[in-house]
Amino acid sequence: MTSAPLLYDETRLAGHLAAGGAALFPTDTLPALAVRPQQAARLWELKVRPPDKPLILMGASLGQLQQLLALPWPDAWLRQSQRCWPGAVTLVLPLEGPLTTLLHPGGHSLGLRVPDCAAAQRLLARSGPLATSSANRSGEAPALDAAAAARQFPELPLLGPLPWPAGSGHASTVMAWQPSGSWQVLRAGAVMPGPPPSP
Repeated sequence: MTSAPLLYDETRLAGHLAAGGAALFPTDTLPALAVRPQQAARLWELKVRPPDKPLILMGASLGQLQQLLALPWPDAWLRQSQRCWPGAVTLVLPLEGPLTTLLHPGGHSLGLRVPDCAAAQRLLARSGPLATSSANRSGEAPALDAAAAARQFPELPLLGPLPWPAGSGHASTVMAWQPSGSWQVLRAGAVMPGPPPSP
């Protein structure tokens, strides 16, 4: 007999995350497995894989991510982020510093996203930006809903209430800023943005 999943409201779940715990919550694409950035190593442990695949820093808004990073954003980054967020696009920016060291060890870039999911945004507004990955162990298919996420990680709390808003079931599109001053699609995912407007 399967036990009922642990359901926490956004206030309790934010507190659990602040205390160093890991949690599961919905997004507009796939359910997310998340921790505070300082506990990023916990995600690789939970997923049973080495930290060779970087994590995504997910925030409630562009402003929240800008405040945390405390770095100037070139106009091209601002235009693309304002165009893609909230939404199913991860922007990989050439950023170095403590957050990159935590989420992308040995790397020189950081993936950022603002999900188009009200439940996720409310949680992120309370918790602050979170290190995230898809809710699955290495080599297994990503969870598509709360029940599947709970089966893979029965020890972790889920954002309540259920049912979660349905995601697309596809990973986010990943676009990286290149030294040439353009965007390169690294992974075609849930959406494919067209070319950004001229400045």
